[in-house]
Order: sequence, then structure tokens, then C-alpha cells
Amino acid sequence: MAVITKADFIDSVESALQFISYYHPKDFVDAMHEAYQKEQNSGAKDAIAQILINSRMSAEGRRPVCQDTGIVTAFVKIGMNVQWDTDQTVQEMVDEGVRRAYQNADNPLRASVVANPMGPRKNTRDNTPAVVHISMEPGDTVTVDVAAKGGGSENKSKFVMLNPNDSIVDWVLETVPKMGAGWCPPGMLGIGIGGTAEKAMVMAKESLMEPVDIHELLEKGAETPAEKLRLEIFEKVNKLGIGAQGLGGLTTVLDIKINHCPTHAASLPVAMIPNCAATRHVHFTLDGSGPAELEQPSLDDWPEVTWEVGDNVRRVNLDEITATDVQEWKPGETLLLSGKILTGRDAAHKRIQELLDKGEPLPDGVDFNGKFIYYVGPVDAVGDEVVGPAGPTTSTRMDKFTRMMLEKTGLLGMIGKAERGDVAIEAIKDNKAVYLMAVGGAAYLVSKAIKQSRVVAFEDLGMEAIYEFEVKDMPVTVAVDVAGESVHKTGPAIWKVKIEEMA
Repeated sequence: MAVITKADFIDSVESALQFISYYHPKDFVDAMHEAYQKEQNSGAKDAIAQILINSRMSAEGRRPVCQDTGIVTAFVKIGMNVQWDTDQTVQEMVDEGVRRAYQNADNPLRASVVANPMGPRKNTRDNTPAVVHISMEPGDTVTVDVAAKGGGSENKSKFVMLNPNDSIVDWVLETVPKMGAGWCPPGMLGIGIGGTAEKAMVMAKESLMEPVDIHELLEKGAETPAEKLRLEIFEKVNKLGIGAQGLGGLTTVLDIKINHCPTHAASLPVAMIPNCAATRHVHFTLDGSGPAELEQPSLDDWPEVTWEVGDNVRRVNLDEITATDVQEWKPGETLLLSGKILTGRDAAHKRIQELLDKGEPLPDGVDFNGKFIYYVGPVDAVGDEVVGPAGPTTSTRMDKFTRMMLEKTGLLGMIGKAERGDVAIEAIKDNKAVYLMAVGGAAYLVSKAIKQSRVVAFEDLGMEAIYEFEVKDMPVTVAVDVAGESVHKTGPAIWKVKIEEMA
């Protein structure tokens, strides 16, 4: 009978979360590299290149691949013959491992969990509690699948209760385009089919713990209904032309995962959860002999990919930019930004709105007139870093604030990830502003362009405070121009037609 100690369990959770913060699974790296090699859309290819370069940099520097270091989910399977040596519950031990991992002095991870979701949404400061699923099974070991899921991809989770004879494929093909690019494709789609509503969601989430192996399935051929469904969805979703970061291209999904179980005769529950370009999960087993030992990957596992600045790149001095200048920028154009920008996310925008509604001035140091705002919540810096990983957050969450910011603060433009909704695009067009897209999933790479950083307002909000960054050659793409043309609408439409023509 194995005896699992509290110390071994907590240490294993802590080390696993540190491990996945900077090491992508090799299967994911290989699949992303294959997508890079075959991609024909230059914008999507550049985005994948940045993701791969960022992945290698994170592995080398042991710093997070993404600034959103996720909410922790743990699937804990306990053997029936296991004996515990602990005075804590499994939930309490997982939470202690999370707390230690996220407050690690050498590699602090961003605390993103807030208590009281109905409000006030107060950050717990240590990323606890985790979401823990516990099950019992035969044996005398404890196996754990631990993942850190970013909000951008988690927010795109979908569920439907279909009729028994409805098409799952049709629902997926209808739903994926509506998810936008906030989940940072290319990634995986986890699908849970059957059971009840909550069971389908849990199965979808757990399927994302599996390795990328769709190409092995393609080679051997489908033998079961689930395998046939995986291949059909894989082929048809990629034919949608959504592409990397939603810019249009050949690869939207790297794999399709399906878990299923029996369900009621009147029901067909279907859940779909995407995994983003910051895929983070690892599996370990405890047998009573000590904490888990995770094998450190070789840097040779990462491909040698470079990202070159093309001849058509426009260098922009943000400290001298004018409203006339931005009217020259074209959709899809690459810019290298230098100068000062302010940051702000959901909580900061809400406070700004409250101040403006009361007729009160913005805090000292917060002047958006003629400036750009970067939607980001960075990781704390360590050592000689100016700032920790600082990639963009999903911009659509700020859509409802866009007209206010443009018309009441004098803001000239915004930087974030993924598409903007129609409300934001109309506001951008009406105010002759612009929206620029940075690559989601390249947070450590982006942080190297930030040369100075300081908090200027709302320090109590932690990672959601307003910072002032000084950047040098920060790469972005013009995603919405002053006329309201969005590359996230034109790109996928063009590439869907191109893929049909290729077929």
C-alpha cells in the first residue's frame, strides 16, 4: 500500500506548475512547427514564428510563455489502496502547491483569480483556489493531470444541448467562427459528448490534457466513431480559413480531442473548450517513493525559427505621432512601435468610466490624449527585467469602453489581441482611430521590447493597474484602420476561398 505524504503531493504540484509555465509540451511544439512550415499567409506565418521563438526563449529563460499564467485545473485520480499521510484535504494541498508556485521568487506567476465573481472582484493574490476534480480508481498510486488555463481561451468555451439526431459537426462549424480569435489559434479543441451538461464540460476540459496526435490518426486511419468525428472536424475547421491569430490561413486547429460517455435518450449534450497557443499541462504519478520528477526537455526539441523585419515595415515614434499620421496606415501592415504607451484592462477601464461619469479628473500621470493604450496585465519582473512577460489580452472585452475612451480621453489608438466587435469598429471609424494587434502567446518575446515600466495609477488592482511602458521596436499589425476595415474579417474570408480553390 502506497503512502502519499502531504509534502510530496504539494511539492509535486508546485514544481509541475512552474514546469508548465515555461516548457511547452514537445508534441505541441512539433505541431506548431509543422503549421509554420506549411503556412502560406505571411501574416499568419509571422505570428506562428513569434509564438515558436517565444516558446524557445521561455524555455531558455525559464519565464512564462504567456503573461496570463492561467487558472489552475487539476484532475486527481486516487487509487483505492492509497493511504494519505496528511492533515489537509486534496483541495487544500493543491491550493498550497498553487500558492507556492505562483509566489515563487525566481519565477513569479501572475495572480489572476478573483474572489466574489458577482463583485467586488477582489484578486486573491496567490491564484487560489484551484479547480480540482477528484476521482477514485483501482490501484495504489495517485495520478495528477495539472493545467493552467488562460482566460482568453477559457472564455470561448461553448456548450449546447442538441437534439439526439442533430449534427455535431454542423454545430462545431457554426460555432468556431463565432468564437473569434481571442483563444489564440492555432490550438486544440476539446469536445465532450454525452452524460449531462456538467459532465460534458468536464470531459471536454480533460480531453485537452492529451497529447497532439492527430497526424498519427491520419496515418493509421479512423477505426471508431469518435476517431472518424475527430478527423472530420479537424479537416472542416481548418477549411474555415480562420488561421493563426484569426488573420486567415491554413491552420486553425492543431488537433481535435473527443471524450464521450452514455447519455439520456432524449439528450445530446456537447461541450467545446479551446486550448490556446500557451498550451500548458503535464501528467505525473505518485507512488509513495517521493515527489514527482519531471523530465526537463532538451532545447534541441525546439526548431530554429527566425522572425525577420520585412522591407515594408513602418517604424513609428509614438511620442510624435499625430492623427494625420495614422490615416496612412493600411490593414495588415506591420509596424514597429517606439515611445511611450499606457496600459489598461477591464478593471482600469471601469474605474476610468466611473471617474468620467462623476466629472472627476483622471489620476495624475494618466493622459491618453493623442496616445495609445495597450491591453495587458504583465507578470511581475525578476532580476534585471524591466517587466515580466507582457503579451496582449483579448481586446473584445474592452469594446464597450472604446467609444468612451476615444471621445472623452482623446485616445488615438489601441493595442491588443484578436478581433474587435462591430461596436468598437464603428467607434474606431467614427473617430478615425486605429486598432493594432500584437501576437497572443508571445508574451516573453514582447516584453523584450519594453525598455522602461512604471505604475502610474490604480496600483491596488495589481496586474490590472495602469502602467506606463516605454517600448522600442514593438511589433504589431494594423488590424482595424481609420476606415474601419478589419483584417480579422477580410483575412479569414479570403483564405476560406483560397483553401476551397486549393482543394
